[in-house]
Amino acid sequence: MSDWRALWQMSFLGNALGAWAFALLVFAVTFTLLPVAKGFISAQRRRLSRHHLPQIQAIELAGLLVERTSRIFLLGVAVWLASRDLTFPPRLERALSVALVLLFWMQAALWAMTTVRYAIDARRQRSKGPDTLLKSSMEVILFVAGLLVWGVAVLLALDNLGVEIKPLLAGIGIGGIALALAVQTVLADLLASLSIALDKPFGIGDALSVDDCQGTVEHIGVRSTRLRSINGEQIIIANGDLVKVRVRNFGRLQERRALFVLDVHYDTPVATLAAVPRTLREIIEATPDTRFDRCHLLRCTAAALQFETVYYVTRADYQSYADAQQSINLRILERFRAMEISFSAVAPRAVRLHRPGAPAADASGQQRLL
Repeated sequence: MSDWRALWQMSFLGNALGAWAFALLVFAVTFTLLPVAKGFISAQRRRLSRHHLPQIQAIELAGLLVERTSRIFLLGVAVWLASRDLTFPPRLERALSVALVLLFWMQAALWAMTTVRYAIDARRQRSKGPDTLLKSSMEVILFVAGLLVWGVAVLLALDNLGVEIKPLLAGIGIGGIALALAVQTVLADLLASLSIALDKPFGIGDALSVDDCQGTVEHIGVRSTRLRSINGEQIIIANGDLVKVRVRNFGRLQERRALFVLDVHYDTPVATLAAVPRTLREIIEATPDTRFDRCHLLRCTAAALQFETVYYVTRADYQSYADAQQSINLRILERFRAMEISFSAVAPRAVRLHRPGAPAADASGQQRLL
């Protein structure tokens, strides 16, 4: 028995062999139980998510944080618990402290980023339908959040390690000013992307008209926004330029207004002219997905009598408008020929369409009925 006691008290690297055995036991138990607990909690969270079962948000977030806990961090926790009753040489003690502090703040930053992602996903789930605006701004929000979270984590880690961060912050401030002056264009694009992410003037899938460029938004990045034009090519616009110009967002259309003008010949009898508004109303009301607004003989020009007609297409997509206008034009030709109404041969255009919200390739808005 005395031999075992002497062996148990034998010193190794400044600690008794019994202390080393107890530390090894603590390490083994901790590094076994923590991963098992993490795996069990993660499996339960995935099971609830897969079956779409209701969960309390705080509990769901806690389960997600457990699932995002790094195995290296669990190893660090096990080493810290096992080494609490051990003494080490100053250099080894310092190295161990540095490693544990860095591991802790690295894991804290991962937890913070997980919380940000969870908040964004929760906001998307609460919205009705697919939130393309939130999806498009997610990359920018995560980028800015990542810069802030990891920057704060590094500063707090240095502070815990005894580094004076006040001079460091002053140096970062001066260096940041110099860097901002050197890359002010890139910084302007970054701030513009943050402005787009917060203000959400458009989202992925919206059709935009920017100066002489038209296309559908494909990607909103940290520095630029990419559009796909109706001709197929990709248009890349810097975010800094995008927030300085007027942007027409056709993706927010709820319905499309259409205006066209018919140039009728002066030889048409007055009684027949009086029936034109009623005829056009009947044609438009018989066309699906349209709402008649008005039709009047507004102008008597030197070339023709001009009837101005306004109606609305209740579906916002351009294809529905084109189908409706084609159907209306064909019915106008049919009814006017039956009524013996002739269009003016002097004016080259008999129908003028004014369609706010149409892409530029289709923006001529004119068809001829001769």
